[in-house]
This record gives sequence, structure tokens and C-alpha cells, in this order.
Amino acid sequence: MQIDTNFPSLDDLRARARRRIPHFAWEYLDSGTGAEGAMAANRDALDKVRLRPAILTGEVTPKLETSLLGQSFSAPFGMSPVGMSGLFWPGAEVTLAKLARAQNIPYSLSTVAAQAPEDLAPHIGSNGWFQLYPPADPASCADLLARAKAAGFKTLILTVDVPGPSRRERQRRGGVATPPKITPRILSHVALRPAWALATLRHGMPKVKTLARYEVTKVREVSKGHVGLGQHMAPDWDFLTQLRRQWEGPILAKGVLNAGDALRLLNEGIDGVWVSNHGGRQFDASPSGAEALPAIRAAVGPDYPLLYDGAVGSGLDVLRAIALGADFVMLGRAWHHGLGAFGARGAAHVDHILRDDMKSCMMQMGITRPIQARDCLWG
Repeated sequence: MQIDTNFPSLDDLRARARRRIPHFAWEYLDSGTGAEGAMAANRDALDKVRLRPAILTGEVTPKLETSLLGQSFSAPFGMSPVGMSGLFWPGAEVTLAKLARAQNIPYSLSTVAAQAPEDLAPHIGSNGWFQLYPPADPASCADLLARAKAAGFKTLILTVDVPGPSRRERQRRGGVATPPKITPRILSHVALRPAWALATLRHGMPKVKTLARYEVTKVREVSKGHVGLGQHMAPDWDFLTQLRRQWEGPILAKGVLNAGDALRLLNEGIDGVWVSNHGGRQFDASPSGAEALPAIRAAVGPDYPLLYDGAVGSGLDVLRAIALGADFVMLGRAWHHGLGAFGARGAAHVDHILRDDMKSCMMQMGITRPIQARDCLWG
């Protein structure tokens, strides 16, 4: 099969993945919360960004290499943390970590992924980032940080926009439980997806391995589909100060939409801000990250690292986000669409699509570096 001919866009991979991932798992991956207005806002905001094409530029040779947090990456995009990643395609965490290392882009492991930091240690090289949902028990939290560090994760991501569960109605209707529970309904979903079922049989049903060793010392009221939230504390500014003392490497704050918050994070010594509305999964009235980016960039100045995620569906979208003020763009769902469509080959195709589309668009814009997209905003 000529994958680049028959599946030339990320939307093509998404459509095939939906036919191969069981319904209950798809609803967990694909859904937002409420009426999914925040998800729609993410896409709408990017669609409104217009970039100026150039003429008579002669030959243009785009170069995607980008430096972030003192490290050089081969492109200005990477892999976001996704909870229960191995639920959507068996072995997802290891497959994606290997791809990220091979292509020299960041790979982010969630606290509530199906693999633990130790499982990823042989595969991340210097490209591993660890996303922290801090356990409520301080000793467990300190141990988790030590495990991530020992496994070779260099950058810590603190998710700051999950003070408690959102309802995620589609997940509820889809029968999502985490970890998955074998019910007649779930078995009916699995029976319709034989490739997923066979791969899961080889790997085993995914579990939240990272948190398995910790006793639940404080149980919070949780909703269906919120993996591990019973052990997760809602961090505050005091916790952030403590975390800065505990973690020696770079720290990113993920889930920021307010310029004042971003400026305070800069002043608190946080190394970068990740502009995001959590993929529309937490608060349906939130603005999109693309709407928030320009004001945040203006507040923190030109040199402070800003990352972005939300509805990125092409290399052009990566350039749109950079034009609005981002230094780096992260994708979560897209990599899993690639895995669901074709396994490891599909994830590698996601990387190819993004790079090829970026270079094509940069030639149209007459620029050689992604950061120059900021000079091409129209209007």
C-alpha cells in the first residue's frame, strides 16, 4: 500500500484509526467535555490564521531544526502526554518513544499512561519529558519524581489546569472505565476490532502502572474516565515553589491561557509555559490556546519559551501556532491516530506528513526557518 498516496493527511489517518480502535477507547481519545465547544474553538481559531505567501523568492530551502530548553530538535513539534496511551493502541508508549528518539523530537510520558517511567528508560535517550499529576501523598510524589529522574527524563511537565474532574459526557456514554473493565458491552466493542484485540492479547490489558505501587492515602470524588485522579492532588502556587526545589531540570507549566498567570510562572522560575486548554477536555467555556497565544507572548517577552497544543492537524497548523507566538508545538491525538491506522508505520507517517507539509508551506511563504512565520501573519 502506498501510504503517502492513499493517506496523505492526518485526517485520513484519523478516519482509518476510528475504524480500528474499539468504540470505548475511541471515545476516551477523541472526546472533549460538555458540548465540546472548546474543542471546536481550537480548530476555529487556527482556521482563522492567515499567512502571507511570497513571490519571486528564488529557491527556498526550509530548515526545521529548532532549539528549546537548551536542546536542539530536528523539528519544532513533539509528542504530548496522553493518559492511558496504550489503551488506544497496544504498546503505544514504547513505539512513540522509539520514534521520538529516532526523529529527535520530544516524547512526553503521562503519569497515568499504561507504562511506567522505568519501562521507557531504554527508549527515550535524551528526548524524554515526564508529565506530573502529583500524588496527594508527599512521599509518593517525591518517589515518583526520583523514579522519573532515574529513568532518564530530563524535563518535567506540571499540568496546572486539572483542579478536579470534568464530566466528559461522551466518555460516559461510551462506557469508558479506567483501567478498562471487561463487560459484555466492552467485549462487543472489542469483537468488532480484531487487529486491536489481537495486539492487546499479546501486550495484555493496559493498566496505570506508574501509580500502582502507591497506596491511596487520600480519596477524592472522581468521575468516570479520569485515570488515577483518586491519588492526584490539585497543585497550588506553594506546591510549585516546592517542586522547583525538588526537580533540578527544566519545568514546564502546561495548561496556561492567561497572560498574567504566564508572567507569574516566569517570575517563579518556571522554564516555559505550555499554552493549552487541555484539548477541550476540562472546561468547555475556555478560550482556545491559539486565541490566548498573542497576549501571552506579549506579556512574557520574545525570548521566554512558549509551547502550544490544540487541534493541530497539519504542518501548516504548526506554522500558524508559531506565527501567533509559540516556539514549539505539541500533538497528542494525532500520533495515536497514526498508531491506530497502521501501528508504528502510521506514527512514523504522522511525522512525515508534518515535516513535508511544513517545508511545502515554508516554500510558499519564502521562509527558511519556522520562526519566520511570525513575519508572515496577514492582517
